[in-house]
Amino acid sequence: MAQRSLNKLSATFVAKTKEQGRHSDGGGLYLAIDGEGRRRWLFMYTRAGKRTELGIGSGRDLKLADARALASEMRAAIERGDDPRSVRAKDKPGQTFGEFADAFVADLRPSWKNDKHAAQWEMTLTKYAAKLRPLRLDKITTADVLAVLKPIWSKTPETAERLRGRIERVLDAAKAVGLRSGENPARWKGNLDTSTLGGRKRLSRGNHTALPYEELPGFMERLRAQRGTAAQLLEFTILTAVRTGEAMGAKWGEVDFEKAVWTVPAERMKVKAAKVGDGQHRVPLSPRAVELLRSIHETLGEAERKPESLIFGRTPTTMLSNMAMGMLLRRMDVKAEGKLVTVHGFRSTFRDWAAETTPFPHEVCEMALAHTIKNKAEAAYRRGDLFEKRRALMNAWAAYCESALSG
Repeated sequence: MAQRSLNKLSATFVAKTKEQGRHSDGGGLYLAIDGEGRRRWLFMYTRAGKRTELGIGSGRDLKLADARALASEMRAAIERGDDPRSVRAKDKPGQTFGEFADAFVADLRPSWKNDKHAAQWEMTLTKYAAKLRPLRLDKITTADVLAVLKPIWSKTPETAERLRGRIERVLDAAKAVGLRSGENPARWKGNLDTSTLGGRKRLSRGNHTALPYEELPGFMERLRAQRGTAAQLLEFTILTAVRTGEAMGAKWGEVDFEKAVWTVPAERMKVKAAKVGDGQHRVPLSPRAVELLRSIHETLGEAERKPESLIFGRTPTTMLSNMAMGMLLRRMDVKAEGKLVTVHGFRSTFRDWAAETTPFPHEVCEMALAHTIKNKAEAAYRRGDLFEKRRALMNAWAAYCESALSG
């Protein structure tokens, strides 16, 4: 290969450029910068007639000279008939978790349907696994993994389980290319299940697969384009973060438009829900929730507006099928990590969003979900329903749900 076709990029350009796209250094080496400014080194090559994109490191961690050295070794491996992936492993026996994780995500990126999935991997492995990133792959222990899982295991269990699974996959991949040996310290069975973490909070609780909150605004935009009662009911259920049965049974007499409050009677609340006083559960309605209800109310005749009439019924006295919202999600093909999302899963989406992105206290989020107060002393102390604090939370949630529409 002619020398003039190599080393096209300067160290200054690599350090300072923010231009989105792939910048060729020649010889198959590229600096890739995405729309959010994330930088990674790629090696592009053709082997056995197949074009392959191989991530070789993070643009912020791997220097230009080192990237060129790796690319040179990979080109030599190809000429020998070897797999260039073996070069990456042998070249850096002391590679860190952060370097390898970034390269691993870059390798997987072409197989994922959209950049959001890659962004979720990058976010969890950067933000929550920050303590692991500078550690050598061959030195990471179960104690190191526990150090990043414990702070979020109970607070945001779905995020914690995703993080654990992703760390496990990264370390498995490192072992496959010779950068680790022995058991995987992020493995659950026979390892973390005997630790001090406590019970496992699975991503899919039973059949309640949840949509990552990062994907919710885009989904809500799609949902608003759907027609029919099931779509209206699903939007209302998500905006209020209530259980399916509570929303399906909503009646016009329970709604106070002036005060923007929906009062769910005690008999329709889950037995173990956190009910206050006479057992009713007051749900603050965001401006969008009120707008949705008004838009339905205005299209109805007098008989359909009676206090005892169902808001989202098939008829004023007949509930919609409890499968209607699930069938809508199936038609829309809404999935999380390969599994169809469920209606109940949106409560988990709400909880993760509130815990990870807002300053609202845990008890406000739990009260919004009408969860049981397990601590008797706390339950006795907290006699109110934190209504105004919950209103602020639900208004923020509705604004987030609509962010793709208003952005």
